[in-house]
Amino acid sequence: MKAFYCHHFELPLPAGHRFPMAKYRRLFERVAGRAAALGIELREPAAADDAALLRVHTAGYLARLDAGALTPTEQRRLGFPWSPAMVERARRSVGGTMAALEAALRGERIAVNLAGGTHHAHADHGRGYCVFNDAVVAARHVRALRLARRVLVVDLDVHQGNGTAALARGDPGVFAFSMHDARNYPALKEPGDLDVAVPEGCDDRRYLDLLARHLPEAIARAQADAAIYLAGADPFAGDTLGHMLLSKAGLRQRDRQVFDLLARAGLPCAVTMGGGYAEDVEDIVDIHFATVCEAAVRGAATPGMAGAPSTAAPAGPA
Repeated sequence: MKAFYCHHFELPLPAGHRFPMAKYRRLFERVAGRAAALGIELREPAAADDAALLRVHTAGYLARLDAGALTPTEQRRLGFPWSPAMVERARRSVGGTMAALEAALRGERIAVNLAGGTHHAHADHGRGYCVFNDAVVAARHVRALRLARRVLVVDLDVHQGNGTAALARGDPGVFAFSMHDARNYPALKEPGDLDVAVPEGCDDRRYLDLLARHLPEAIARAQADAAIYLAGADPFAGDTLGHMLLSKAGLRQRDRQVFDLLARAGLPCAVTMGGGYAEDVEDIVDIHFATVCEAAVRGAATPGMAGAPSTAAPAGPA
């Protein structure tokens, strides 16, 4: 299984900033230490270029980012101070999801981006620590390559993927499924193709029951050729920005359910890490590493996918 990393492209953050930048380096180190045993090939992705980003984001937004011309309001909404390093890291993170989805469709079955999951980014602005929308960029990338017609986004971050939902609206090539905390950020949710609002205080059993009920519906309705799985660590009971009560064992079972259902449907899958804001960064790394391990095991155990990549022209914008 291929896993793509960009931890060494760090964005400088002020002291005390709540975004856990360190998790990416620690996750890479954990994966690198077990890569041979897990059958993981680590690769650095190319940065997403303008052609890929402009399939999703407006030329004006991209120009403002590259020129360092984001307004103070835009930077507050994004949650990051602008810097060239921020833009480069965002491009690399998107490139990792593009590469993972392409690899999955070209025979890997499952591939992983050790970053990504930037689902709050809209066409003309970033928000919630999300500069570009990596899932939608990757979906339109593989459609432009004629590797897939439709991509299912399985978003299991604790926060609703409002940017993905907005971008998927009117795009028949992206199906946005989100299972999120009903009362968490963002305050105003964008309606996706299938939204499951989970009550605060949800525990393992109730969450897994909801997933078992609704993910098969999303798969059936999406009629997709591939999937992108946002495996957020923030439904964890110890997360400072989440209000759910899932254990680490429950989150690992979540991953197993997702991989089993996608494999059963014959869907190649790119996995991204999504959010995670536990007090102890090692808790976040534990959860993400378990997701990577499950992906590696499931990828190695899946003898073949029931479906084959489409060679027809992509539907919708590309």
